Amino acid sequence: MNLLLNYILLFFSVSFLGWCIEVVLKYRQYHRFINRGFLTGPCLPIYGSGAVLITAAVQALSTLESGVGITFAVSFLLCGALEYGVSWFMEKRFHARWWDYSQKPMNLHGRIWIGNLILFGLGGVLIVHVLNPLLFPLFDRMSSQVKEIVTIVLCAIFLGDYAITHFVLKLVKNSVEHSEADNTEAINKEVCLMLQDRSVFHRRFADAYPEVVYRTERINARMEAIRAETERLRKEAELRAEEMGARISENREQLAARLEPTASVKNTLIEKQAELIELLYQDDVATDEMRTLKKTIEAKNQQLRDRSLILHPFESHSESEA
Repeated sequence: MNLLLNYILLFFSVSFLGWCIEVVLKYRQYHRFINRGFLTGPCLPIYGSGAVLITAAVQALSTLESGVGITFAVSFLLCGALEYGVSWFMEKRFHARWWDYSQKPMNLHGRIWIGNLILFGLGGVLIVHVLNPLLFPLFDRMSSQVKEIVTIVLCAIFLGDYAITHFVLKLVKNSVEHSEADNTEAINKEVCLMLQDRSVFHRRFADAYPEVVYRTERINARMEAIRAETERLRKEAELRAEEMGARISENREQLAARLEPTASVKNTLIEKQAELIELLYQDDVATDEMRTLKKTIEAKNQQLRDRSLILHPFESHSESEA
């Protein structure tokens, strides 16, 4: 019973410290006070839950292994799983993503990323090896009766605060589900306007999460359609690029054939004609007309070779040496 009460007091203590850290960070970012968290009071349950999980896990493993390295690894894994689970649950439950690390390196579905996991590991080491040795002796100095009263009062305030918060989040969920907007920015504006017209509890929630991303089934379907269309266009572009490359290669060959010098074409034609005559001509069966034609062709070929020798003496000399 005493250990359970200590864990509950640890939960509220670290939840309050986490709230203080978040307020300071957001003050540096927005230069104004922002009451962070789902609850109206100064309490961030995800910090307290992480502290209790880490403490319980490290104490359970202490009989096998202990040390800063084990504490860091346990904090790294447990807090990462806790943050991922809370993000997934809140998005499914209230159609909103309260944090998104999609633009961060080494992230998992935008719910967690390596930078925060390292901070979780270091924070776990700080809690287990620095904070707990200070808090648990302080808790043990309290009498059982005082400890029970403090715990009951804190739990009652916490549950009341949670009831109000759940009502606000349910209102936000209904507003998102019935919104006619087809993008998260427009939905965000609608929700902020709706909350501004209500009580201070509602306005505080809108102020606490200025970067919340709302999701509905309609928006998710549209985003999926956009991803599918983008993939289709990418494949179509690749196919067209391949076809264009084949056409360019074919046109290059045709262009090369068209640009071949006329003299080269004539020389090739004459050579092929001479080869054809040698294959078809047979002297023992040739007529006088065929013999006369063959002599005329040979004479003309010799005339062309002589003319080529006069016009291009160096080329002809190199060709004869080759």
